[in-house]
Amino acid sequence: MRKVSCFDWPALGVSLALAAIVAGCASLPAPQGREPSIAMPDTADTRLGRAVIPAVAANPGKSGIYAIPDPRDAFAARVLLAAAAERSLDAQYYLWHGDQVGYLLFEALWQAAQRGVRVRLLLDDLNTGGLDATIATLAAQPNIEVRLYNPLVPRGARALSFLTDFARVNRRMHNKSFTADNQAAIVGGRNIGNEYFAAGAGLAYADLDVLATGPVVRAISAEFDLYWNSASAYAARDLVGPGAPNGVAQLRDKLDSVHADPESVAYLDAVRATPIVRQLLDRALQVEWTTARVVYDDPGKTREQAGLMLLPQLVAMMGPSEHALDLVSPYFVPGDGGTAALVAAAARGVKVRILTNSLASTDAPIVHAGYGKRRRDLLRAGIVLYEMKPTAQRNARDVDTGSHGASGLHAKTFAVDRGRIFVGSFNLDQRSAHLNTEMGVIIDDPALATRLAAAFDSVVSRIAYEVQLSPDGINLVWIEQTPSGVTRYDVEPDTSWFLRSRVDMLSILSIDWLL
Repeated sequence: MRKVSCFDWPALGVSLALAAIVAGCASLPAPQGREPSIAMPDTADTRLGRAVIPAVAANPGKSGIYAIPDPRDAFAARVLLAAAAERSLDAQYYLWHGDQVGYLLFEALWQAAQRGVRVRLLLDDLNTGGLDATIATLAAQPNIEVRLYNPLVPRGARALSFLTDFARVNRRMHNKSFTADNQAAIVGGRNIGNEYFAAGAGLAYADLDVLATGPVVRAISAEFDLYWNSASAYAARDLVGPGAPNGVAQLRDKLDSVHADPESVAYLDAVRATPIVRQLLDRALQVEWTTARVVYDDPGKTREQAGLMLLPQLVAMMGPSEHALDLVSPYFVPGDGGTAALVAAAARGVKVRILTNSLASTDAPIVHAGYGKRRRDLLRAGIVLYEMKPTAQRNARDVDTGSHGASGLHAKTFAVDRGRIFVGSFNLDQRSAHLNTEMGVIIDDPALATRLAAAFDSVVSRIAYEVQLSPDGINLVWIEQTPSGVTRYDVEPDTSWFLRSRVDMLSILSIDWLL
């Protein structure tokens, strides 16, 4: 590509203006033609129904919850639930990459549809760039319907939507769920892509999902139906077209190349060893039977219309902490209000511990700018603050938060008084609170909440730096526990002066509301 010189700016300005005009002329398709649909209510006679209903009946009013911190277990659970489905599959995701994991899961949905399973796939449109042809092919298949949430137009110049329609496209659907036959569902922090499931050789995220059965699944399905039938969910065919005549052949070629990739072969061999869904179908999975409630934003949040908001539900249902508050959030921007609330909890004698990404491990340094300036206030209140190392061991499996070895933290979970725990898509930041839609489950489960606390007690100090105030109470220091002893850093570890300076400059700006 030709480098733009100073003499090219007038031509560049004209090009951008013309592109903005074109983008401004592009409009969303009319919403008519979308047939409303709901989750299938009577699936007791399916394979999954027969597997879970006896245990549900033996635990009236309770749901079965099984935590999935291991990324390969999380991938296997989705693939095998898709393979076990007989009536319906509903998948709702913020991000679905066109990589090995993305196409393997596309294949799982397609194969289910070929067996006669009704497949509904709802994707936020922000990250579907490059997937239009695949989406068009899938949407053209029998038994598959794809809808795109809050779409970007025009398709060939998607980024221009941020110039012409920023207020709308800045609000995204961040929800994540995968539900089979309205009997079993997976909810948590994972998007669909290699980095969320320890596939490939690149970045890997530490994350956490839960597999749920029982009454909570119906609530998850109700949340899906609400979004699926909302004004912001558009039929994919109206945006990406009917698909190429040779689209199926192209998709088969892509899937063949994925399966032939040596990395995919090795990954699938490892995944086949996981017993999670086989144990579920054999009624041998050791789940926790407890009360679980779904919380979510109303999709009207996308259109800046008042509706049910997740954050007030979360605060009310989790209740005030009396003894302990353990927070795990990869993107942590508490703002003035959140900082004050945490400081007040610490002043009441609550032991507050927070795990987030370090500047070296985060994939969003701009978010670190909104967090970093709050550290001194939190530490002065006696709050314990950990930041994930970028060098955490990738194959460690002993942290039930999902922080089991990765280049970055992505789990979103917090526990109150070792009794109630939240798992879902909600980050403790301003974007999750005010801009994006989110969902998750609140679980009354002392065992799971205690495992999170135990991870802070015994594991987090090995995979994260503890941030402390220096003796003068002004500067920050980072403490690393290693097998050979303790290492102290006076600047943020594994970062450059340029990166630190850039984040310091960003922290001056009033942009927390965007983060």
